Amino acid sequence: MGNLLGGVSFREPTTVEDCDSTWQTDSEPEPEEPGPGGGSEGPGQEPEQPAQPPERAGGRSHSSPAPDEDAEAAGAEQGGDSTEATAKPKRSFYAARDLYKYRHQYPNFKDIRYQNDLSNLRFYKNKIPFKPDGVYIEEVLNKWKGDYEKLEHNHTYIQWLFPLREQGLNFYAKELTTYEIEEFKKTKEAIRRFLLAYKMMLEFFGIKLTDKTGNVARAVNWQERFQHLNESQHNYLRITRILKSLGELGYESFKSPLVKFILHEALVENTIPNIKQSALEYFVYTIRDRRERRKLLRFAQKHYTPSENFIWGPPRKEQSEGSKAQKMSSPLASSHNSQTSMHKKAKDSKNSSSAVHLNSKTAEEKKVAPKEPVEETDRPSPEPSNEAAKPRNTEKDSNAENVNSQSEKTGRKGYFLARPSS
Repeated sequence: MGNLLGGVSFREPTTVEDCDSTWQTDSEPEPEEPGPGGGSEGPGQEPEQPAQPPERAGGRSHSSPAPDEDAEAAGAEQGGDSTEATAKPKRSFYAARDLYKYRHQYPNFKDIRYQNDLSNLRFYKNKIPFKPDGVYIEEVLNKWKGDYEKLEHNHTYIQWLFPLREQGLNFYAKELTTYEIEEFKKTKEAIRRFLLAYKMMLEFFGIKLTDKTGNVARAVNWQERFQHLNESQHNYLRITRILKSLGELGYESFKSPLVKFILHEALVENTIPNIKQSALEYFVYTIRDRRERRKLLRFAQKHYTPSENFIWGPPRKEQSEGSKAQKMSSPLASSHNSQTSMHKKAKDSKNSSSAVHLNSKTAEEKKVAPKEPVEETDRPSPEPSNEAAKPRNTEKDSNAENVNSQSEKTGRKGYFLARPSS
């Protein structure tokens, strides 16, 4: 039947929040030990395909960038100056979207190479050299190992050693295909060399692989290499690629130990402080299991300084509790305001009744008084002179007017006091 999703395009995320599901469900049980994890399926494992509804058929979305555009934009940010700054860091949308696509198996993109074009696998089987240098994998593993100058300044080998399903800066390197990934995992020769390549690069960074589960530690030459790593930000791009490639070729569980080690050195030991932004913005988010990401981010938040600049979660509990308390206090305040306004209204009605009593008394006195020809002017008239001719008890009338005026003002005040409770 073929791939049913092959002709379906999924809606692209448009914000960092859309791309990051790390804290979406924080009630899931988490592993007790911080060792390697994330490779197995579980409640925290992100689905291979995102849950957005399909947008349209036709393969690659025309409105979305090509696979390498996000990677290049994110890489430009990651490769920039990572020295500590006083300004609060910001989340990168390009990085978030690039890693979202990676964690969800590049949902909008189809394999564009034929299944028999196994360039990456043939390179790792020592059948073809990597281009454009023309060097075979065995030569790289045997003669380049320990040659830090060559590993530092050559920029074409890394795409061949750690292939991805996205185009890198070396356009001679071929993207992985899903078929090639499955064939690679079944080829022991290729897997053995892949792990040797991983060890070679770890040593270049001053790190060593200590066991078969992916745990790492400082290498013998760690001081010299950490100093170099702290000053060469383009190597942070290489680490991101290595982490992605580990996940593609069956070593997802190797990611967490490496990222945890880097966070510890950057935040606790302060040996490579310049890498902490890349570690939090990129390395952590290559991990597909959101439970593992939460563990790493909680560890980082505990040691991050200044703590108020930590922007990667989790949501601060004191803020949520404060908002709940504020919401609870609002009904109480509105209830108090309602009672106050009701008290005011009762008082106003009392004042109004007094004013009515005075007005009625004045009217009775007017009836007793002798009638004059100008009595018809009691009706409202635009002429002010007729008002002056009206017989009236000036003292009592003025008192009544004052009471009415006070009543109206008090009533208005009560009305405004009652407004917040609505």
